[in-house]
Parts: sequence; C-alpha cells; structure tokens
Amino acid sequence: MKKLRGYIFARSFMGERAPQHVQNIILRDYCTKKGYELLLAATEYAMPDSFMILESVLDDLASVDGIVFYSLYQLPTQPVQRKSVYSRALAAGKSLHFAVEGMSIAKQQDVDSVEQCLLVKATLDHCVTQVEG
Repeated sequence: MKKLRGYIFARSFMGERAPQHVQNIILRDYCTKKGYELLLAATEYAMPDSFMILESVLDDLASVDGIVFYSLYQLPTQPVQRKSVYSRALAAGKSLHFAVEGMSIAKQQDVDSVEQCLLVKATLDHCVTQVEG
C-alpha cells in the first residue's frame, strides 16, 4: 500500500479556515477511499506565508510515495514557489494529492488543472458579488 504524508494548516488559507481535526478527518477519508496509507500529518506553522514545514516534508520525500494536502489552496500563493513544489515532487517520482478537491498531480500534465483552479479562485475573489439596482 502506498504511503502519503499528510499536510495541514494551523492558519487560514485563501480566505478559508478548517480546524485541524477536521482536516485530518478529510485526509483519512481521502486515503481510505483511494487505497493509500495515511502517515501522520505535518502541520504548517501559523505564521503568514510560512511554508517551512512543507519544505521539510519535501526534503523527506524519499520515505513516502507522496503528500496529501487538505486542499490545493494550501499550496504557496507565489507561482515560483508552487512550481518548485511541483517540480521537486515530480522529479522524485512522487505524487501530490488534494483531498477536498479530489485532485492529484502524478505527472507534469496534471499541474495545469490545479493551476486553473487556483486562477479561478483568485479571479473570483476580485469579482462583484452584489449588483445594486
């Protein structure tokens, strides 16, 4: 059975917030349904824009088959940082999974779908939500 390291947040992300115990439940459910063994989740520091724990998880990729994030919106907001996450995982032959969205990246072609979701979310955050009239 393939092993995935969990990755959750102790802070809000892209305007969303989920308690850590809920994030862990979602990770466990995703892994059970997909046939993966879930390893203890690493929790990112609460400091804004910190990805120190993610960097540590990426450094330890040799011991797992991939990383399962609670949400793809927990990826770094800066495109250069995100691309580094993708390339490090793919170069090591590992996969990235996003439990809430039910998406994964196992090859370079999968990156576009994740990036499209991130772009849509960023665009929606700047759209008009009410029309007065």
